[in-house]
Amino acid sequence: MDRILKKKKWNSTRITLTILSSLLVLFIAYLVFFRENGSRLYVDKERMTISTVQQGSFQEFIPVDGTVQPIVTIYVDAVFGGRVEEIFIRDGAFVQEGDPILRLSNASIEMDYMYRENNLLEVLNNYQNTRLSLERNKFTLERQMADLEYQKDIATKDFNRKKVYYDSGHISEEEYENAEREYNIARKRFDIAYRAMQHDSVYTETQMIQIKESIDRMEDNLNMLNRNLENLIITAPISGQLSSFDAERGETKQSGENLGQIDVLDGFKLRARIDERYVNRTFVGQQAQFEYGGNNYQLEIHKIYSNITGGAFEVDLHFMGEIPEGIRRGQTIQLRLEFSGVADAIIIPRGGFYQETGGNWIYVLDSSGSQATKRNIRIGRQNIHHYEVLEGLEPGEKVITSSYDAFGAKDRLIFR
Repeated sequence: MDRILKKKKWNSTRITLTILSSLLVLFIAYLVFFRENGSRLYVDKERMTISTVQQGSFQEFIPVDGTVQPIVTIYVDAVFGGRVEEIFIRDGAFVQEGDPILRLSNASIEMDYMYRENNLLEVLNNYQNTRLSLERNKFTLERQMADLEYQKDIATKDFNRKKVYYDSGHISEEEYENAEREYNIARKRFDIAYRAMQHDSVYTETQMIQIKESIDRMEDNLNMLNRNLENLIITAPISGQLSSFDAERGETKQSGENLGQIDVLDGFKLRARIDERYVNRTFVGQQAQFEYGGNNYQLEIHKIYSNITGGAFEVDLHFMGEIPEGIRRGQTIQLRLEFSGVADAIIIPRGGFYQETGGNWIYVLDSSGSQATKRNIRIGRQNIHHYEVLEGLEPGEKVITSSYDAFGAKDRLIFR
């Protein structure tokens, strides 16, 4: 008799399908929830620079090249152009103030000087003659006044005597009237002459003042012409060493042309060119330093030149104490121009990573050292050795500071 067999609920095919479906679900869940979605790149650890984040002293500064120059430099220029006739001193010689350096000749100036000198002397002679004539006229008037005063005095005394005689009846009326007329006309002549002399005196005094002023002006002009002629002889304006002086006999120099300079060697300064990006952070009194002969020397900015040429501006730095022995004019010295004092900070070495990231992120190694992940950071100040890290890193962590050009900004680097 046949027996009815129950159909099995789980056969081998169904079990296999269920297992495969479960594995597919688990795989999808892994992809969604557990697998890292960030990009990765396998790299060779030996080809990159790995640095340690440190807590240490930091100072912001930039390197600049300073050229040694004398503390004082006076430029020697040609006041007037001319032909070099005589050279008294050669380049590099030490001169005293007033020493002649060279002599120029200028036919135009010399002829003009002679012409104007003759004219001035002629005018000056005329003024002198006019003044002499006025003085003589003054003396003549004074003699005339003396005569008139004498005549007035005689007439006055005669009139007074005859008035007494007339009153006493000793002389006639006619004689008295004649004496009175002589007295009155002598007095009137004296009064008229006196007023005329006063007027002439005022006029003469005014003329004398004007003539004296004119003579003074003529003499000043003549002295100026003499000085112009003397300017053809170039002299040292200060004591020091003559440098950058290049002239030969027969050579023509133009008016205002620089002939050389005189360096006062009592001290030295450094002149440095600074990138224009730092123009708003540079100020008088800002300090710099450099090492020379095993010693450290301090300087400060004494003068800032506002002109910007070739993307840079210039400053003069003076020593804040001892000047190193052995430095020479024209020597180049590398300075550290300071923008801040020494402070404690988290720092990392400078490296090529900055060009790729702009200091906004960096690759940080994990504790195993087998991989590095991208992390956002914030960098503050910098100098030629380090960056100051404001956020994102802790002392002791290791970071990649070499160039990131080959990494393509991947999220994770896995070392091989």
